[in-house]
Amino acid sequence: MSDPASINLLDPQSEPQVDWTIFIPSVIVVLLCAIPLVIFPDEAARFLIDSRKAIMSNFLWLYLSVGVSAVVFCLWLAFGRYAHVKLGAPDEPPEYSNIHWVAMMFTAAIGAGVIAWGFAEPIYYLQTPPMGIEVGSAKSFEWAHMYPLFHWGVIGWAIYAVPAVPIAYMLYVKRYTTLRISSACDGALPKTGRGRVKTLIDIFIVLGIVGGVATSLGLGVPLLSAMLATLFDVPDSMLIKMLVLAFWTALFGASVYRGLKSGIKVLADINIALAIIAIIFVLIAGPGIFIMDLTVNSIGLMFSHFVSAATWTDPINNGSFPEDWTGFYWAWWLAYTGMIGLFFARISRGRTIRQLVLGVITWGCLGTWLFMAVMGGYSLYLETTGTLEVKEILATQGMSFVNALVIQSMPLGKFTLAMFTLLSIIFYATSIDSGAYVLASICAKNLPSDAEPKRWNRLAWAGLLAIITAGILQSGTLDTVMSMTVLSSAPLIPIMVLLCVSLVRWLNEDFGELVRHRELALAVATHKIQKETQHRNTKKP
Repeated sequence: MSDPASINLLDPQSEPQVDWTIFIPSVIVVLLCAIPLVIFPDEAARFLIDSRKAIMSNFLWLYLSVGVSAVVFCLWLAFGRYAHVKLGAPDEPPEYSNIHWVAMMFTAAIGAGVIAWGFAEPIYYLQTPPMGIEVGSAKSFEWAHMYPLFHWGVIGWAIYAVPAVPIAYMLYVKRYTTLRISSACDGALPKTGRGRVKTLIDIFIVLGIVGGVATSLGLGVPLLSAMLATLFDVPDSMLIKMLVLAFWTALFGASVYRGLKSGIKVLADINIALAIIAIIFVLIAGPGIFIMDLTVNSIGLMFSHFVSAATWTDPINNGSFPEDWTGFYWAWWLAYTGMIGLFFARISRGRTIRQLVLGVITWGCLGTWLFMAVMGGYSLYLETTGTLEVKEILATQGMSFVNALVIQSMPLGKFTLAMFTLLSIIFYATSIDSGAYVLASICAKNLPSDAEPKRWNRLAWAGLLAIITAGILQSGTLDTVMSMTVLSSAPLIPIMVLLCVSLVRWLNEDFGELVRHRELALAVATHKIQKETQHRNTKKP
């Protein structure tokens, strides 16, 4: 196998092809995971849940350490000596405008997860408050609103930013002709046996993406099914769920078929506009003052307790909160790093390392905080005032119906629910077609960074994502959905380390001498000025 760096990025004779050494093993492993879920849903669900508990019981400390390390590494990237390294040619402008860049970044990375969790997540925390807080106390309500901002905030977006930089560096500085994460590890891998290690890395990346996307769809399909059942006053059923999944597969398959610029970008632009309208509507039509007061309070809580929340393992009481929630969320963000890191890198040509890192974290946090704060604040308002028994709905009907019934309780109930249903459809379509695009890219070879993988390859992954989601839906439990992510995220941790080591080595090789010379020149100049000043002073009478 030839080194991808040796292939000319601009060679018109190099046609993108499917890399069967990645595609076939990845498809086999995905089918081996999906088929048992479809045929033996109960047994497969128990295996997933038990495996998740084993991983979190033994390695929660590792997941929390990865989260903190990601923030530290991003600070170094954004404010260290290589912050101004440009990911592209010196005079090359950004490929996408800031608006399009932020829209694609946010919708691809988050999707309708903010809707699936936005209304329900604080209610879960009311039932099992963190830090030993008393159930039903005023403090439990405050922390129930704060924790979603923490879980969808700085650490999560830092986990996304970390792989994006070495992949973008590989594409636009090293000028590789591949959209594979494994090639961004070249700086850390020995030359002997590199090909086999990179193939294994790519397969693990594919499994991580499939696990993360399947979790998103496993949450999204019941969400949309509950919304439609509530909207049309019909009983929710597995038939509706499967029809929703089939419709979504067709929708994001069509978008993926059209490609990045004509498909995904258009959906992302529509999505970001709808999300802004939804936030403004809830603030104006709902208890806006209450939500803003609660949000400011939660931001203060989050930053004043950031370090303790980021490192809390509850080692003495052995409560399940850190494992069930913080550990799960870091695993979910990690599972998506292959997809999101590659996607962010692909759309960030022409930006500096600082612009990429700070753009991802700043705009990502702003978007998720606004959505989670407003939607979660509205749910808590309904619960505190007794307007809607949200905790009761969660206990009896589940998370999906919390979202549907809370949304329907807003002014213009049915119309509002219809608008949120549309928002969910487009949100998930954008997120899933981004996943299929990246999966197809990883399974392609000789693919220039400005080209797109074969259409049948993209459509194949759209179909495979639908199959494994159908398997997850058979179990019908939230624990199964969450467990899929934890299992698929574990191999991503060493890959993240390899990416960081590779980037640092590349930066030192390509720019280290320049930086050192600049520092040396400054030191010499300063020393020379001091000597001249001292010499002049000695000559004074």
